[in-house]
Amino acid sequence: MACKVLVVCGSPVVASANLLRRLSGECNHVVAVDRGLDALLGAGLSCNLYVGDADTVSDAGRALVDAATDFEVERHDPYKDYTDLALALDSVRRRWPGAEVVATCATGGRPDMALSVLGLLAGYEDAPVWIAEDETTARILHGGESWTIKGAEGKTFSIIAIASNTEVSEHGLEWELDYSPLGLLADTGISNIVRSTAEIEVHTGTAIAYLLHQGFIGTVGE
Repeated sequence: MACKVLVVCGSPVVASANLLRRLSGECNHVVAVDRGLDALLGAGLSCNLYVGDADTVSDAGRALVDAATDFEVERHDPYKDYTDLALALDSVRRRWPGAEVVATCATGGRPDMALSVLGLLAGYEDAPVWIAEDETTARILHGGESWTIKGAEGKTFSIIAIASNTEVSEHGLEWELDYSPLGLLADTGISNIVRSTAEIEVHTGTAIAYLLHQGFIGTVGE
């Protein structure tokens, strides 16, 4: 079985304790990225590795980082050229080559940081990358990768190209695509509906595919 690493990012919008506990139990290793340590502590969890400059973690979290008895620490100077997440992903590559990444606490807070997070996760091409939040599950798909979605009938699905020259196919949805080009950040793949087992494939380029956990949001079928 492939190694799976949970990366708890430092967004101020924190995943629920239940989600963090579930993801932690499903992964082989847990990496806290700066303030992500506080999210884990709030769920009664710890990490295997802390990466960051400790500029946003709480005083209690910083005290644990300073003591560094229960987990490894890669602490960086705040005056650095890379974000904490970039450094954390580099650490994942070094420590667990080819590991699948599940990121959470990744999509809220500052919009500039959220966009940077997506860019960094899209740049991790070593293995599948997932973004798991309470309201959505997302998968970053590079050319030649696919996602089979089962048991999600009636839920909202969207796919957005995050690289130029992206071409996708999607079946099992209300509106299907077959080797169709998606413009960079275009809205062509927004707000589709899962009708059966869905098969999503990116042939070229890179896209991020989102499955909303609630039912369809819109007016189709009303």
